[in-house]
Amino acid sequence: MSAGKPVTRPLTIAISALGGQGGAVLSDWIVRAAEASGYIAQATSVPGVAQRTGTTIYYLELFPAPGLRASNTAPVLNLMPAPGDVDVVMASELMEAGRAILRGFVTPDRTTLVASTHRVFGITEKSAMGDGTADPERVMHAAQSRARRLCAFDMEAAARGAGGAINAVMFGALAASGALPLGRQAFEQAIRDAGVATDASLRAFDAGFQAAGRIPIPQDDEATPIRATTEAGRRLSARLGANFPVVLHETLRFGCAKLMDYQDEAYAGLYLDRLADVMRLEAQLGDPRCSYLMTAEVARYLALWMAYEDAIRVADLKTRAARFETMRQEIRAEPGQIVQVSEFMHPRLQEVCEILPAGLGRAILGSKALSGLIGRFFGKGRRVRTTSVGAFLMLSMLASLRPTRRGTLRYGAEQARIEAWLKAVRETAPADYDLAVEVAACARLIKGYGDTHERGLRNFEALMARRQMLQGRPAGAAVMANLIKAALADEEGRALAKALDELDAPHTLAAE
Repeated sequence: MSAGKPVTRPLTIAISALGGQGGAVLSDWIVRAAEASGYIAQATSVPGVAQRTGTTIYYLELFPAPGLRASNTAPVLNLMPAPGDVDVVMASELMEAGRAILRGFVTPDRTTLVASTHRVFGITEKSAMGDGTADPERVMHAAQSRARRLCAFDMEAAARGAGGAINAVMFGALAASGALPLGRQAFEQAIRDAGVATDASLRAFDAGFQAAGRIPIPQDDEATPIRATTEAGRRLSARLGANFPVVLHETLRFGCAKLMDYQDEAYAGLYLDRLADVMRLEAQLGDPRCSYLMTAEVARYLALWMAYEDAIRVADLKTRAARFETMRQEIRAEPGQIVQVSEFMHPRLQEVCEILPAGLGRAILGSKALSGLIGRFFGKGRRVRTTSVGAFLMLSMLASLRPTRRGTLRYGAEQARIEAWLKAVRETAPADYDLAVEVAACARLIKGYGDTHERGLRNFEALMARRQMLQGRPAGAAVMANLIKAALADEEGRALAKALDELDAPHTLAAE
């Protein structure tokens, strides 16, 4: 809709914003700009229930005052957007754009969609036992096909670069999109009149204005190649380059980098040793379908399993400078401004014993007297201010135990489990290659620490116990894949319990 075009009906705008992103201020700016340009403006909102479990929807209707004077009538403006009747949809995050599309607010004959492409993961995405993240490609594809015009880029990054807030970037993108017949001056004056962080908001507005319509629709970036920066890294890189096919190089480089960061060069070398055994077996099988599919699956989950999260790893991650810098950026702390971080921690006796020398840890857990005595100190969680000197030194000391990890109780237990899993993959492959691939994928259930790890390990062991039962059955691999899916479906294990009951039922075996 170009500037100056006469309007005889309301202009309708729907804004979908998360808590804390300034949606109310953005709505107020639009109203100010419209009223200063001769429009009657009405704004309503339906708040969400929390900052991320619910989104606030702001709805605005703008009606040209000259049209009212000509007809001598008062407009009747709606309080809520209606599907197929929205001129502009603004979304402060990519999945919010997707929700607006699903609700029918974005239509190809009418709607300009102004959206940020960055992600703020929802509760259901974070709490999923498997990969619960929504697919951004599907949302971008839908936005490209459903919107009359799409103005999409990473507005959160633009806001950080300008030192302002995302709502001002969205306001600038709206101004540049031409969706409203208002000049840039009216938009900027609205920011000045509101008096909310004026200088920073004007900078962010300009960043959004310049980026809108100029930045192409973003595609998934190619994975940043891992390049060795140390002598140890170069040795590992040369080894995998000489001994593994090119199709595996990217995965193996990421795996080696992760395990170098987790432990050391020798540990990453053990990772390659284990994969070499799997790869040699796969090469001997000579299955033209695989293209080292089994080795690739093992490589993915082996790196994650070998980097299991013990108390040493958790302390290491919590004391890294990059973590504190990220937190400062997220809350937009000024240089020199003091930031205090308080975290809830509840190390259990089991987790404490797991980082002790194997003999000592086993002795404590095996003794009711010692477990009772020491366990009293770990019976409940507590809040720890990790930015204080004392707490930071305590975590740093715990992280410094990394060189002793190989002698700990947990290390021995995890390596034994890993070796048993790899043996199961190797034993299954000659008789049932497809099932072996799924047995490799079973390791995705092993994750996290504490209750999460115990639950995943319990499910993993339940699936591994059915491996031989499924071997040689026509649909064995598909059954195992469905069991993995069921294990990731809910924390309570209801879906998996049901699937296992059906599998173990006598009529199921008879039907085979």
